[in-house]
Amino acid sequence: MIDSPKHKGKRKKLVEELISKGITSKRVLNAIYNIPRHFFIEYDFQDFAYEDKAFPISASQTISQPYTVAFQTEKLGINEGEKILEIGTGSGYQTAVLIYLKTEVYSVERIFELKRKAKTTLSKLKLKPKKIIWADGYLGFEEKAPFDKILVTAASKEIPQELLKQLKINGKMIIPIGDLNQKMILIKKTDANNFEKTDLGSFKFVPMLKKII
Repeated sequence: MIDSPKHKGKRKKLVEELISKGITSKRVLNAIYNIPRHFFIEYDFQDFAYEDKAFPISASQTISQPYTVAFQTEKLGINEGEKILEIGTGSGYQTAVLIYLKTEVYSVERIFELKRKAKTTLSKLKLKPKKIIWADGYLGFEEKAPFDKILVTAASKEIPQELLKQLKINGKMIIPIGDLNQKMILIKKTDANNFEKTDLGSFKFVPMLKKII
């Protein structure tokens, strides 16, 4: 699989679409433009890789639509050099965006097949996370805590307390909360026991599950 001027042309149009939908961060838009999303898409959907849509991937999971990836990343206000915990590696596309932004990325994936595929894809693109862990995302990655930012790519019915513990003071987490009707919640840890929460609107994600497979 190769990247081509055709793909770059489609990514340019995608970036223009994201701008029209309200994404303003030049760093995030630059990451979306430069990362070849078709590498992360199942073969049958590769021709549509630069449409702003979610698509199925292995193990009944999905790759999020580019707007959702850009939105979560932008709202976290990620800075170069920060230590980021991603919950839900999935295809590895969001992971790639975080790495492109020059952060230290630790990613947790509960499905071994997805962890393996994502690691292979990122390696082909010479994008190196600090570590991809096969584990229960609700438990985070205590070994490397605390984190500057936590980005969750699956919906939880409630805010996982273990993840809150693994945030630095003044650190931020973005997570979709809810069952059928999900709200994107931005959380800032103001001190050890207090948090500011902001509702950023409705989104649709696959559910966050505990059992590793």
